[in-house]
Amino acid sequence: MVAPHRAYTPPEREIPADTEDTGDETRESIRAQSTAQVGSHGESGVCFMDTLVMTAPTVENGPAAWRIARDSGVLDVNSSYSYLLWFREFARTSAVALRSGGAPVGFVTGFHRPEQPGTLAVWQIAVDRERRGHGVASALLDHLADRLTAIGALRYLETTIGADNTASDRLFRSFAERHAAPLERDVLFPAELFPDTHEAEFLYRIGPLGRQTA
Repeated sequence: MVAPHRAYTPPEREIPADTEDTGDETRESIRAQSTAQVGSHGESGVCFMDTLVMTAPTVENGPAAWRIARDSGVLDVNSSYSYLLWFREFARTSAVALRSGGAPVGFVTGFHRPEQPGTLAVWQIAVDRERRGHGVASALLDHLADRLTAIGALRYLETTIGADNTASDRLFRSFAERHAAPLERDVLFPAELFPDTHEAEFLYRIGPLGRQTA
């Protein structure tokens, strides 16, 4: 399930090589960062430019991710403990957007499906209220996909989206277009499966990935 964000034309991004000789490919892939120049309009209506760093999360980013999810008004909010645990166990398949000073303004959480290790399942993606609609969510997805593709750990991306969530539909369709990858959409969990009031969730499967991006 993902929070809605508008599609965007991705900014130019520089992904510096991590040259630290750790002997641990996973550690090097987790440490990889990218930057995105994004414009935002604050509550005052003033437009400002900011360079956000896209990188793997740390446990210390967990509280901010919980607050962003809580304030999204769209996501099913997990316990604060779950975000700490997620960023400890699944940092490799997640990402945060950090503004100057290191404060998170957005995050994406994901995991590799155990029976399909080349498939990344995106669990949640959300951005601070003031940063929405300016490409942060798309930059997070692109960074995470680039990071995993670089180490041969991504062929397909999956997520679930509610039937009425047109903004998230646009976000992932835009991702598929940028990466020149097919997108399949099918019902995964019909509404009657949920014990509470919940719309049907559709599975979006994008791939194969790893081709030249647009």
